[in-house]
Amino acid sequence: MGHLDLQEKIKKLLKEKNAILLVHYYQRDEIQEIADILGDSLALSIEAAKTDADIIVFAGVRFMAESASIVSPDKTVLLPRLDAGCPLADMITVPQLERAKKENPDAAVVTYVNSSAEVKAHSDICCTSANAVRVVNSLKNYKKVLMIPDGNLARYTSRFTDKKIIPWDGYCPVHHFVKLQEVKDVKAKYPEAQFAAHPECAPEVLDIADYVGSTQGIIRFSKETDAEEIIVGTEIGIMCQLKKENPGKNFISASDNLICRTMKYTTLEDILNSLLEMKHVIKIPEDVRIPAEKTLKAMLEIGSKD
Repeated sequence: MGHLDLQEKIKKLLKEKNAILLVHYYQRDEIQEIADILGDSLALSIEAAKTDADIIVFAGVRFMAESASIVSPDKTVLLPRLDAGCPLADMITVPQLERAKKENPDAAVVTYVNSSAEVKAHSDICCTSANAVRVVNSLKNYKKVLMIPDGNLARYTSRFTDKKIIPWDGYCPVHHFVKLQEVKDVKAKYPEAQFAAHPECAPEVLDIADYVGSTQGIIRFSKETDAEEIIVGTEIGIMCQLKKENPGKNFISASDNLICRTMKYTTLEDILNSLLEMKHVIKIPEDVRIPAEKTLKAMLEIGSKD
């Protein structure tokens, strides 16, 4: 069955089941094309919670589907590929976090949304790559902050705060292993291009960026800049939306290795089968969901004041 036939079958099933398809920017192009809501991980869950859909199909990775279950406990959340995990989220466990909290009893725990529901439930507040600095600076009663699990995001945040940031030794394999020299080589090939990088990249890569921001931030920057060529320092799936919104601009990947393999696990066939068989259901137990939701709500309250 071709892509067009699969897309039509999925759209028909979504309508029949009162379901909504959430798609992350890093998904395959043919999946992005039929998204009901396309976006960054947490923003997708928040928008889905506002709808009257009974079923949420999340084309992303597991922690994203967990977030959807956290904020929409009355909806059925389906993850088409159960093996679509996040290596970064797997770099910290609750026992590891609890040990770190004992070693730093006077530090607030700020947890990146790229983490498991269980880890969120043992944290003080969540953050995204877009609001990490704002969240950290909002913690008036703390001088020290333990930021988990992405060390690069923590180090980037430390540039914009007087608080002592304790970074976790975790990283996104896609962004972390972008090498400074390969970015310099691309910049030399496209000397007029501006370089937009995700804060999950290593510090030395961020140092030469014209813009540093979240996936959504990079999309916004690309629309607003006068540059006709933009070097993109995040997962290649974003190219689909960048090209769609900016047909007159040229987008160049900062590296040949900016591919999240687990994001690419999900296919149209997986989404169709997920809807047909109602699999795989992601449901967060209430004893985990409630404290995890508190960390997300605390973050959203910070954002609403800005």
